[in-house]
Amino acid sequence: MKKIKKRHLDYVVISDVHLGTYGCKAKELHNYLKTIQPKVLILNGDIIDIWQFSKHYFPKSHMNVIKHITGMLSKKTRVYYITGNHDEMLRKFKGFHLGSFTILNKLILELDGKKAWIFHGDVFDITMKHSKWLAKLGGIGYDTLIIINTFINWICNLFGYGKLSLSKKIKNSVKSAIKFVNNFEETAAEIAIENEYDYVICGHIHQPEMKEISNEKGKTMYLNSGDWVENLTALEYQNNAWSLYEYAKDPLVKALSESKPTEKKLFKKKQKENDFMIDELLKEFAIQASKR
Repeated sequence: MKKIKKRHLDYVVISDVHLGTYGCKAKELHNYLKTIQPKVLILNGDIIDIWQFSKHYFPKSHMNVIKHITGMLSKKTRVYYITGNHDEMLRKFKGFHLGSFTILNKLILELDGKKAWIFHGDVFDITMKHSKWLAKLGGIGYDTLIIINTFINWICNLFGYGKLSLSKKIKNSVKSAIKFVNNFEETAAEIAIENEYDYVICGHIHQPEMKEISNEKGKTMYLNSGDWVENLTALEYQNNAWSLYEYAKDPLVKALSESKPTEKKLFKKKQKENDFMIDELLKEFAIQASKR
């Protein structure tokens, strides 16, 4: 396979990957990661879905994402793992630091004279605060919907029709869901303005967005990295500006997905150490999942 010419970026933010669930688009994320070389990679919550985690379902494509990220550490990429609600078990490791890898609950960055406040966003979710069991039940229902959607898309593809997203259509058509998204964005922006942050960067709601929000006290740029279940999006920072990456509009990853992979030499360097770390991490997730 022809060597991939990687895009060099200052910062990349991805969130809501939900590794370990049927809806996760791990192959697509892996393709994207193979095309970039960021100085800093920010994993903004819900990367591994511990709520739904099962030792019986963790495909090779999901493991490849973890291996690729650990491989990036050996190539001098700094990785910040900001905890979310689906990987909240990691919050007990807040402050953990190993080489270029750090686990945090939030991150404040100085970007070319401007301040960025980065966190997952579940702190604004009422169901997370008061009815965690309801939120978990919703997560199971969401995963089931994804399985049904996969089957429907297989049938659509068989008859030559385009793909559709049931969960996306439902969320976009329910007024209460639209109101929740608007409230989420406004709340995040209000707090950011109050604290004089130029950027507020979230995940959690699976709605990719870049927009300026203002009130009587000032203004801020609200950014949401979206997800790797439905939207397949990320945030990229280069040349003093943020942009929203969309997998569906990237010709390079499309060509990559159509070619035959030759990945045997991708993770030779420090692979034993990386595999050990991954195995220990997955064991811990399995223990935590069994306690639910």
